[in-house]
Amino acid sequence: MKFEDKGFLLSKNKYNENSAIAEFFTENSGKISGIIFGATSTKIKNFLLIGNHFSVEFNSKNQNRAGYLKVEVDKIFTPHFLDHKIKLNCILYSINLIKILTAENQSNKNIYNQFFKLFEILNDNDWIQKFIFWELKVIKLVGYDINFKDYVDTKKLTKKNGYISTLDGSKKIPIFLLKNENSKINYDELKDGLKIVGDFLNKSVLLPNNINFPLSRTEFTKLI
Repeated sequence: MKFEDKGFLLSKNKYNENSAIAEFFTENSGKISGIIFGATSTKIKNFLLIGNHFSVEFNSKNQNRAGYLKVEVDKIFTPHFLDHKIKLNCILYSINLIKILTAENQSNKNIYNQFFKLFEILNDNDWIQKFIFWELKVIKLVGYDINFKDYVDTKKLTKKNGYISTLDGSKKIPIFLLKNENSKINYDELKDGLKIVGDFLNKSVLLPNNINFPLSRTEFTKLI
């Protein structure tokens, strides 16, 4: 099997002294992986960063063996955020989220387009709030949706702090999540939003599928 595509680098691991096994999320083929010969060469390694966009040529002579990849960097994204620790950790988590929620060789152009959306919102002033909606969108695109209004305890309503959730005991649901829109919010509302979405991700998506909660999300949210 042989094909050409474009995609974002999800992961890379050393295969031998000169090669690496890399995983990409491509436009037409979804998540694919293969061996890149010469991955340690100066021509490639400086650009072979998670989150960057590549032109990819896949070649496999046997379905039971690993395929081979030829790649050429198409657009650089991640290096623009190397000096911004919080945003860089956000990128690493986001890429990991898509990696663990998607299956091999299943095309999903909506997921593919979310990579571009992620790097777009990282340049906005209210990027963390927009990221929360981005995360919910990705989760929805793989089949899991939630309407937070369904979990509101209307008897425990405080106009100042938002609503109290009955999703898992007593937890605040920020108003911006209930309205499903960007709005001017404070730091506490932002943290509450990240926490409640993290709880939903873990209990409704990851645990039922025996997937560990990603450490990269914990590390990202600790920086905020």
